[in-house]
Amino acid sequence: MADRETAQDAGGQRLSTREAADRLGVKPETVYAYVSRGQLTSRREPGSRGSTFDAREVDALARRAPRRDPSPSGGESAIRTGITLIDRDHCYFRGVDTSELAAHYSYEEVAEWLWTGELPPGIRFTAPQDALSAAHQAVQALPAHSGPMDRLRVAVIAAAAADPLRFDLSEDTVVKTARSLIPTLVDALPSHAPKQRAADSLSSRLWSRLTIEPADAAALRVLDAALVLLIDHDLAASTFAVRVAASARAHPYAIVSAGFGALDGVLHGAASGLAHRMLLEVLDRGSAATVVADHLRAGRQVPGLGHPLYPGEDPRAHTLFQLLEDMPQARPALEAARQVITTTARHTELHANVDLALAVLTVSTDMPTEAGETIFAISRTAGWIAHALEEYAERPLRMRPNGQYHGPRPPQPLP
Repeated sequence: MADRETAQDAGGQRLSTREAADRLGVKPETVYAYVSRGQLTSRREPGSRGSTFDAREVDALARRAPRRDPSPSGGESAIRTGITLIDRDHCYFRGVDTSELAAHYSYEEVAEWLWTGELPPGIRFTAPQDALSAAHQAVQALPAHSGPMDRLRVAVIAAAAADPLRFDLSEDTVVKTARSLIPTLVDALPSHAPKQRAADSLSSRLWSRLTIEPADAAALRVLDAALVLLIDHDLAASTFAVRVAASARAHPYAIVSAGFGALDGVLHGAASGLAHRMLLEVLDRGSAATVVADHLRAGRQVPGLGHPLYPGEDPRAHTLFQLLEDMPQARPALEAARQVITTTARHTELHANVDLALAVLTVSTDMPTEAGETIFAISRTAGWIAHALEEYAERPLRMRPNGQYHGPRPPQPLP
């Protein structure tokens, strides 16, 4: 049949509908949706029962559009990304196992690599003085009872106001913004240690803002590994919010604010705080059995267990538990976590997730309940910037799903 054959003309190769669909990775009917929206041009060949398409035009669309069917309104039903792959019980950044990255590189090195493809050894991020001053003033104006996430949300807005170049979405400028924004967020938090130098690692500066306990090499190693492992995790709720904001061409500070907003939910960034409280209760009562029983009796899920993306143990938790073994002060919290896991395993097969491992770190170092969420937020900022860079290269405003109206049918009387 003519529609299954490739046509040639003086203007170049012509593709049938099926061939165009195969190159785009969509259904044939989607090809005509592209035509109706002006993204492709079709032509009916003499004697043919189907349309043909210019191969160069199809290839150009394939390069800039995900290989998925868009929704009828023009939004995308799936998002193509080259950042994170979750495959069975492994997590990869750009094809590299995240546990291997955490074992060999610092948070700042991995973040820079995700943004630029280069990995300069020993790179340090520093906060510009004008952004840091604005963030400090904004944070100090908050009520005394404000938590770390309150301070981070205010700090990112203040840093944006201090940056006249925030609307420049070129790749180089966005990366420079990221290098300065992350340390600004860390350094804007109140410190429990003497003034630190900009040359200090980001993890050591963050440590002094989470606890008054001194940091030894093993403890800092766990914190830095946690920062690396939490940088990204495919399209989590906060990352999807970031992609939507970036699709509308919001500047980097605004996309981080969007991420913070979604992260604030107890089912996302605050989940480690629930595990923190549970471990404290286990240590206080001396038994995981009674604590687990109380959760189940109240109809609550046991915190820190299970993850929908992993059939077994969360690989991030596995890596952190191994590193926590080298921290003598973590042994009581580690044992409490193991008791929770084994007790729950009698009833259901749930494995530890990264929230439980974070809780072991925060409990054993006398960090506050919110510390895990703070670590998560700082770390994930680098991943959000990586996703923003991807989204800025896509067609703007492409994430526009259809609403399914279920209200009263018109016409209705004036209220």
